[in-house]
Amino acid sequence: MRPLAPWLFTPSSQPSISVSLSRVTISFSCTEISPGFSELKALCCKGPPPPRLEYDVVCIGLTGSGKTSLLSRLCSEGTETVVPTTGFSIKAVPFQNAILNVKELGGADNIKKYWSRYYQGSQGVIFVLDSASSEEELEIARNELHSALQHPQLCILPFLILANHQDKPAARSLQEVSFQTNMCLFSEKRLHFSSGKKAR
Repeated sequence: MRPLAPWLFTPSSQPSISVSLSRVTISFSCTEISPGFSELKALCCKGPPPPRLEYDVVCIGLTGSGKTSLLSRLCSEGTETVVPTTGFSIKAVPFQNAILNVKELGGADNIKKYWSRYYQGSQGVIFVLDSASSEEELEIARNELHSALQHPQLCILPFLILANHQDKPAARSLQEVSFQTNMCLFSEKRLHFSSGKKAR
């Protein structure tokens, strides 16, 4: 399985992912070329487009951090009726050259203890946290983030840490979130910070 390269995005703008694909060249010969053959060849001999690569990503975070709204917006779905995920859900997020199969795991206390059962096969991690949460909730999010970063099945994968709800008055900056979650303890090559507002 091909490893996922580091990437980042913000919920307010759709991210873009570049993937190198191999090309298949079809060649043939003929003895006579009738008028209009070049146009016909251009129209009929392109062949089907190459298949888009697929990557498996796990999305985790506490309840209310904005995971479901983020994925709904990336899939061009409405966010008016979004409710917290009670178990897990899977969404295929299409891009021009790739498809991200994102497995979103609910963030309630009775679900978090089962997160690790769904890590296998992941090629990247999105951790969403509420940048305007209370100190107590941020501490819980920090502990969950550290646990995920050190988990045997995730410890070498790239992480996108999304400091969500930046439009709230009490929102912390990216620098404050990074400091309060002690991200200095981990390799910068694995971590990618981004910020986002509440999906509307």
